[in-house]
Amino acid sequence: MDIPIARHALKSGGEKRQTSRKGQNRLTIILFLLPALALFTVFLIYPIVRSVYFSQFDWNGLGPAVKYVGLENFKRILSDKIFMTAVKNGLLIVVLSLTLQLPLSLALAIMVGRELPGRVFFRTIFFMPYVLSEVITGIIWLGLFNPDPERGFINALLVLIGLQPQTFLGNINQALPCIFVVLTWKYFGLHMLLFMAGLQNIPKELEEAARIDGANSWQIIKNVTIPLLSGTIRTSVYLSVVGALTQFNLVWIMTKGGPVNATEVMATYMYRYGFVRFWLGYGSAVALVMLLICLIFSIVYLKLVRPPDYLGTY
Repeated sequence: MDIPIARHALKSGGEKRQTSRKGQNRLTIILFLLPALALFTVFLIYPIVRSVYFSQFDWNGLGPAVKYVGLENFKRILSDKIFMTAVKNGLLIVVLSLTLQLPLSLALAIMVGRELPGRVFFRTIFFMPYVLSEVITGIIWLGLFNPDPERGFINALLVLIGLQPQTFLGNINQALPCIFVVLTWKYFGLHMLLFMAGLQNIPKELEEAARIDGANSWQIIKNVTIPLLSGTIRTSVYLSVVGALTQFNLVWIMTKGGPVNATEVMATYMYRYGFVRFWLGYGSAVALVMLLICLIFSIVYLKLVRPPDYLGTY
């Protein structure tokens, strides 16, 4: 056999085997993805499609949906002052989370993640609230905020130091800040853990080099540690914003959106109309509005927030 022809035959055979192997790999990947895709379709895609359908009807969930109203449910949502209050409260929780909760978590992560005496104990204590379910957390804090000084620990302390007991969750000016305190207590341990994981990936040599060059502790944190934690910070910000916009359990357990809608958020608003008043068509429309808000935020956030192409200078 001529040598060039033999080489061509070998090359063709190798390409065919490589193509066959790629086809087998694709088939294997598809087979492994099928169960997850099936669950994703059944529990996410299908409910969204059904919500789009039911949002166009005045439907109470009993029997078939026959009273078609088109976009009237969405028009009502955008003109409802209570829904606007729910959106405002959700945005307020977002702002407080980004300005108070995350900086606190980052500060504690830097403190506990370093050579702090008893840091293992503090890590456990700070992370423990996150292990509790939101229902249990809400019940615990309902007892702490009890307006009766003989039953509520916080009011008992206020009376002990000579102050008047407060209604807390019954006061329209205090209820939402109290909800945020509980949210911070529960979730700052999660963000602290994320920041600590990010800190472990920062080489100590960089901080030592900065210190040798004359940088103090604040300059190292500002210009070395935080820039290198940018990816973790972006993740925490995203989780915090989406979690605040979709918060339900704690608010419903503690206040049910009251008093006088002072703690109403979008999820409690949807639940009230969809499952308490049985306006499931209207509730489906509210759920779609929530989905749209979170989706728009996700797309805008992913496009605007880019990884920095520098490590910072001191």
